Amino acid sequence: MDGVNKATPLVARILMSVIFIMAGFSKLTAAAATAGYFEALGIPMPGVSVYLVGLFELVAGLAVLVGFKARIAALLLALFCLASGYMAHFQPADQAQMTSFMKNLAMAGGYLYLWLNGPGAFAIDKD
Repeated sequence: MDGVNKATPLVARILMSVIFIMAGFSKLTAAAATAGYFEALGIPMPGVSVYLVGLFELVAGLAVLVGFKARIAALLLALFCLASGYMAHFQPADQAQMTSFMKNLAMAGGYLYLWLNGPGAFAIDKD
């Protein structure tokens, strides 16, 4: 059981990071479309914001994945999940958007747990 206990944080980091690695890459490679969405949400300077957000998501996701400065990345991603969930998904009249909002809350909880407990055994940073 000891091997499972050591490997579980790595599996969790993989599962938690893939969404942001993919989202960041997608934003950076489809910046014009994402900037239009950002503009519709009222995000300031959408043409610049899309690159800042995409780069943040990609770098923070990779940091969590490999366990490098994972606590810092996890805290920043938790705050990002809360802010982006509210800005993009908090629409009580729209059940699909509220489901996305609740998923953001759940991800924030997972990232807060990672922030508190660290990345585990298979990580670049050793706690």
